[in-house]
Amino acid sequence: MNVTVKNKKLDSWIKEAAAMCQPDAIYVCDGTREEYDRMMSKLLASGSAISLTKRSNSYLFRSDPSDVARVEDRTFISTSSKEEAGPTNNWIAPAELKATMRGLYKGCMKGRTMYVIPFSMGPIGSPISKIGVEISDSPYVVVNMHIMTRVSSKVLALLDAGEDFIPCLHSIGAPLPPGQKDVPWPCAPMESKYISHFPEENLIWSYGSGYGGNALLGKKCLALRIASAMARREGWLAEHMLILRLTSPEGKQYHIAAAFPSACGKTNLAMMQPSVKGWKCECIGDDIAWMKVGGDGRLHAINPESGFFGVAPGTSYSTNPMAMDTIGKNVIFTNCALTDDGDAWWEGMTDDVPAHLIDWKGRDWTPESKADAAHPNARFTAHASQCPVICKDWEKPEGVPIDIFIFGGRRGSVVPLVYEAYSWEHGVFLGATAASETTSANIGAVGNLRRDPFAMKPFCGYHMGDYLHHWLAMGERLGSRAPRIFYVNWFRKNGDGKFLWPGFSDNSRVLKWMCERVDGKAGARETPIGLMPREEDLDLAGLSLTPPDMQELMSVNIAEWKAEIPDIEAHFATFGERLPERLKHQLQDLVKRLG
Repeated sequence: MNVTVKNKKLDSWIKEAAAMCQPDAIYVCDGTREEYDRMMSKLLASGSAISLTKRSNSYLFRSDPSDVARVEDRTFISTSSKEEAGPTNNWIAPAELKATMRGLYKGCMKGRTMYVIPFSMGPIGSPISKIGVEISDSPYVVVNMHIMTRVSSKVLALLDAGEDFIPCLHSIGAPLPPGQKDVPWPCAPMESKYISHFPEENLIWSYGSGYGGNALLGKKCLALRIASAMARREGWLAEHMLILRLTSPEGKQYHIAAAFPSACGKTNLAMMQPSVKGWKCECIGDDIAWMKVGGDGRLHAINPESGFFGVAPGTSYSTNPMAMDTIGKNVIFTNCALTDDGDAWWEGMTDDVPAHLIDWKGRDWTPESKADAAHPNARFTAHASQCPVICKDWEKPEGVPIDIFIFGGRRGSVVPLVYEAYSWEHGVFLGATAASETTSANIGAVGNLRRDPFAMKPFCGYHMGDYLHHWLAMGERLGSRAPRIFYVNWFRKNGDGKFLWPGFSDNSRVLKWMCERVDGKAGARETPIGLMPREEDLDLAGLSLTPPDMQELMSVNIAEWKAEIPDIEAHFATFGERLPERLKHQLQDLVKRLG
């Protein structure tokens, strides 16, 4: 080991993991640029990384075709009873799961180095932050964790001083016998993959996958599944939400946290350039928000991550110019295509499709090829500080005060552009019944309607019924200082299957109405589903929306909404006796309003 670890819990855990996994060497990371460059040189030499000559300090990786996304059916919440994990999680008893995984971990790092990665989720030393330590045998994980979290010797110093941490054990599950040549993306077969969480112990064990949130354990595993359980115990919120600051022409700041399922536009909204004159948007985070009640009685939020792990396909200068400027240099690309002049490319990136590419599987590709050049879930990893619209307060230790919560999803019909909850309780009902048509970020059929409460279905580390109780309790605690709650749908289509709303920068028009609602400056009309803007309440200046399209976009079809009720009832039934009574009453109230 290259440094002496003074934290007794950490030292003991490293020795335990090493005895089980049997690595050839142990290396404790310090988060320096020199370390990052050394790791990348190792990845280049092994053939895992491809240097992109068109982008400074940028690299392309190609995963094994079996290892391309979150694997929800191999993700487990292991609690003392199945009931505590709840109906939305896969459960295995802790003793059984640990026995299985210890068997897999035995000797799994032979021929490899065991990296010890001390990291902070959130600004180092912030009262809202948490420390984690990931043990991994993947240098790809090390370089990504450098970007996505705060890997630093300062974290090690806090640990040496006695700070507690969340242990995160990861292995790709591919021991390397002497003399055997490594492969560019080592991983275990699908049936051997396990992404396991033990929320009662604040413990994460992951085996077999080297991809994204399966391997970068600070991300969904710690920042949502474990943190959500910690937040419930400790009285705060860990949410799958972007955070942005919107500033009016008069200089008033509004902070908005929004929850959408993956690949439903969180990054685009977080980096939006408003089309409404005089309004300014700044990004604080694009994926996860941790929120605690401050001394002023309001919810204050931090982005626990330090980077973006964004979906590349569909990202372009027309959809998200700020993201494109963010990824001009110092980027890790995964499963994108490679251009002949040494750049990354993906579907939707440019209007002109290159005549020749090397696709994400390493094969020649032309426009006549049947398969996509980039995988639909191809990603970029870039540090948040590179974003041109990153907020100067994005690392403020005390966080920013949240004024507005937004829920939403991808719906081609039924759900209008925007509506406001009648109350906090109604807002929790909106979050609890949120639904979206599935995308390539989830494994499974694309386009199916999936109820995804608070966009947390894959990420809540305990019983979702208890999670809903926790949200209701937070509302009681916040009282009149609670954020206002809204629901949006940027994706409604007309009869020809075309999007009715232009989206992107024009979403600022909807956000402006929300801010004016908070200030009591904008009106609304009562509808069965919530408060909706009247035609004169939305700033539509310069938009070429036809009156019929606007009418369709803002319509509430009673018959369609009545048809939603059985699905909501079935959804609520899955939570059994743990569903809050107040949400049953909210559903009854909706039925009455629909008539």
